[in-house]
Amino acid sequence: MSLSDISNALLREQSLLEMLLFKLEEEHLILAAGRTRWLAPATREVEAVLAEIRRCELVRATLVAGMAPSLGLGANPSLRELAEAAPEPWDFVLDQHRRSFLEIADDISSQANANKQLLHRGATATRDLLERAARERTSGRGGAREHEKSFLVDQAL
Repeated sequence: MSLSDISNALLREQSLLEMLLFKLEEEHLILAAGRTRWLAPATREVEAVLAEIRRCELVRATLVAGMAPSLGLGANPSLRELAEAAPEPWDFVLDQHRRSFLEIADDISSQANANKQLLHRGATATRDLLERAARERTSGRGGAREHEKSFLVDQAL
């Protein structure tokens, strides 16, 4: 176990976080376009990337735990603590990893929030439309109105 191994693990993790951001942006485009048919597969892809990120985090944590005592650190140091304790040039390299992680974490958080907002708006619009359709159906209107309601449901979904 070396700082080079830790850096490589961090690079792999950062690559996966970028893939997660990409998958979240794909999900956003699907939601914005109203193409809900593709939402479940897109969500499965996000979940697959998250599972791989968790695996990489475990590998990184194991590497850090093995290296921390030689740097005079406790069992679970933060990336900042690791960078501060590392000798040159690793202090700089690890700090750059930390900065990159913070930046991509902000981007992921923003994208996830935007997706949640679109999902909420879509669910609200669908619920409102279905309630309106139910009211119209119970009011006794039929014929052309029934066709119009099914068209509206198709358009909303």
